[in-house]
Amino acid sequence: MVLAVQKWGGSTLANVESLKAVASRVLARRRSGDQVIVVASAMKGETDKLIDLSRAITDLPDLREYDSLISTGEQVSTALLAIAIQALGGKARSLLGFQVPIRTDCAFKDARIESIDGGPLRKLLADGFIPIVAGFQGVDCDGNVTTLGRGGTDTSAVAVAAGVGADVCELYKDVGGISTTDPHIEPRARRLDRISYEEVLELASLGAKVLQIRAVEMAMKYGVPIHVLPEQGDGQGTLVVKGDEDMESIIVSGIALDKKESKITVGSVPDRPGVAAKLFKPLAENNISVDMIIQNVSEKGYTDISFTVRDEDLARVKKITLEAAEGLGTDKVLTDGNIAKVSVVGLGMRSHAGVASQIFETLHKGGINIQMISTSEIKVSCVVDEKYGELAVRMLHETFSLDMPRKRVKAPKKSAAKKAAKSRSSK
Repeated sequence: MVLAVQKWGGSTLANVESLKAVASRVLARRRSGDQVIVVASAMKGETDKLIDLSRAITDLPDLREYDSLISTGEQVSTALLAIAIQALGGKARSLLGFQVPIRTDCAFKDARIESIDGGPLRKLLADGFIPIVAGFQGVDCDGNVTTLGRGGTDTSAVAVAAGVGADVCELYKDVGGISTTDPHIEPRARRLDRISYEEVLELASLGAKVLQIRAVEMAMKYGVPIHVLPEQGDGQGTLVVKGDEDMESIIVSGIALDKKESKITVGSVPDRPGVAAKLFKPLAENNISVDMIIQNVSEKGYTDISFTVRDEDLARVKKITLEAAEGLGTDKVLTDGNIAKVSVVGLGMRSHAGVASQIFETLHKGGINIQMISTSEIKVSCVVDEKYGELAVRMLHETFSLDMPRKRVKAPKKSAAKKAAKSRSSK
């Protein structure tokens, strides 16, 4: 018997008929002998409708009330799914975040899960129920409803799986697995059978839409296997697990494109210690995540600092940055919402030289100017003009032959110097 946590997204819960179809599949899995916990998103389009209602009143709503509003979509879908399972003769019980409970910090709109009590869920399973948990939401220490950020139902599902010690967390998605890049951009993109937590973590943080970054972080921390599966049919999907030597023999696994970032540049900042801290501290205090940062120092004792943030945070970031910049003696704050971030990811980049130069050469051939660069052990990211983003993805996909079966390379042999050093240390 397997204990599986299944997450069903909004596109699978678009209407009553699709709700019934999901209920049928969940109940069939339970009747096959496995235990099942379901984590459900809001019905397709419902969260966006709620957000639009809020924006019709103000662009800057009180975040406590904002979370209270947009969390209601999941209350509807979980109750309807439980009713649908019951109508088919099964036993189901819907649970909101505070009823599990899923406890979070107090950061409205982007709360982080602090703990989950798996006891109530295990009791429901023991009593023969299928628990239907509302995704995307939790409760803080003061009893306020909190939400986990867009895509937060993935995080809810992984957290529930970790909390109850599930064997697998199954995420049902319309894409049917994780591909080398977005198939809508590059039709030759291939589905990957397996991929490591680290690679998915990078891809998720870089704009790939399959998984939310917090979900991958939590899965990696608690060793929860994630199986990304197709919403329709019985496709194999993609298994996300701990990396191994076989995975590390692949140079590049995927390419991500993120068009939902904006660039902010603060000019004529005095070049002295503590300036960056004064600029970024207010952003951190407002729970705003900064992505790429570049600082250019001039000969006249001034510096320019550029950084990127999510598009949805741009209005708040501009206001906060202007106030911080004035405190530093400058009012030169420029924003650019027409950028895209293109990223190349692969475990094999750790031991294979020349990947960055291939990326830069490919973009050069396409006449694509690079505005910012960021690297890690297993990725290289470039900010380019938004209109060239998709072209960059297609060219890089071809450069690394990602439409072909995954090509493995041997790690470079240790140098004589390293061998000698190892020999000396062992004596």
